[in-house]
Amino acid sequence: MRMDTVIMGGGLSGLTCGIALAKRGQRVAIVASGQSTLLFNGGSMELLGNIDGQAVTVPLEAIATLPQDHPYSKIGASRIGQLAQEAQSLLADAGIEMDGNADRNHWRITPMGVAKPAWLTLNDHVRIDDLSQLPAKRVALMCIRGYFDQPNAMLAQGLRGLGFEVEMKEFTTDDITALRRSPSEMRATSLAKHLVSNSALQRVADQLNSLAGDVDMVLMPSVLGQNDTTDIHNLQALVKKPLYLVATLPPAVAGMRMQAQLRHYFRMLGGTYLMGDSAVSGTIDGERVTSISTAKLTDMPLRADHYVLATGSFVSRGLVADYERVYEPVLGVDVNADADRERWTRFGVLEPQAYCRYGVATDDQLRCLKQGKVIENLHAIGSVLSGHDAVKMGDGTGVSLLTALAVAHSIKGDK
Repeated sequence: MRMDTVIMGGGLSGLTCGIALAKRGQRVAIVASGQSTLLFNGGSMELLGNIDGQAVTVPLEAIATLPQDHPYSKIGASRIGQLAQEAQSLLADAGIEMDGNADRNHWRITPMGVAKPAWLTLNDHVRIDDLSQLPAKRVALMCIRGYFDQPNAMLAQGLRGLGFEVEMKEFTTDDITALRRSPSEMRATSLAKHLVSNSALQRVADQLNSLAGDVDMVLMPSVLGQNDTTDIHNLQALVKKPLYLVATLPPAVAGMRMQAQLRHYFRMLGGTYLMGDSAVSGTIDGERVTSISTAKLTDMPLRADHYVLATGSFVSRGLVADYERVYEPVLGVDVNADADRERWTRFGVLEPQAYCRYGVATDDQLRCLKQGKVIENLHAIGSVLSGHDAVKMGDGTGVSLLTALAVAHSIKGDK
């Protein structure tokens, strides 16, 4: 199979890069093993949330201070604002409407009720622009009876700590009660599949309206809209008070919807999405990759002018660690990681962990290195890159989006 570009990995970075290239007329194939870490996304994108444990207010200013090995520094701090705008436009084109801008972070609410800095948040999810000026004072937190993927007491406590007056209410409907016959059905994704009809949404709205009382805002778990936002908008129209969603523990409906929307948009642009497959090996001739073999296309290697490694970090097995080393399993490109295994981790779950910064080594154009030499037609994007800690820095989704766009520009020869 001959393409212009083959992308290994179908998560946020791979899909973003694929869409950007397909929009420019390229023939692009994405090799995707299945669900990505978007499954854990609660509806927000972070550009840069923290530096040395301190929340970042103005990300573009903070990005200019990052070390040279950070992916943003390799892209060029002066380009970040433009790429951020391009990323937001690309998401909107795919049907993912998000509020926010790169000039100033807002605050998203985690399932635990913690406020964390964010760059973009889905329009239907609760967000706070300024912690000193809350969007509402009195809030009704609607808890679904039998649904355990939202720690309601912790969420309420966290919201109260931010200054909200919170009334916790519990509700159910006949549709939800039917699901409770099997505990495994009381997940966000199952609820989203059942709460789709107008009658089911009306029953939920009746419950919310009867319980809301004299509050300024109604909050409920993000268990609607697995395919698009129609169900969410319909429910918002039926509820008399302003209604917003709160992120739940994974699996996250919002993240699954975003992945489905990006995948659909990529295919609509003519992209080839090889679902349920994975890159297993590749051939390198001199300083160029000549083909990629996958688990399913055993006798038909993928050939292209350009290749992009978007396989993710340890969770997605884009990086693998054994008792002796950390390595990249597809092409064996160089990895920035400590040789001494004792230095991979530190005692204390809240301490910065060295392995979180491990990843593929690249040059300033995000081209991969092998034995210290640049592979001219192989780029790396997203969480497979080294030089940043997405957990501590709150930059994982931003790195995925912006490195994907930067590499797409590089492949097309844009300045």
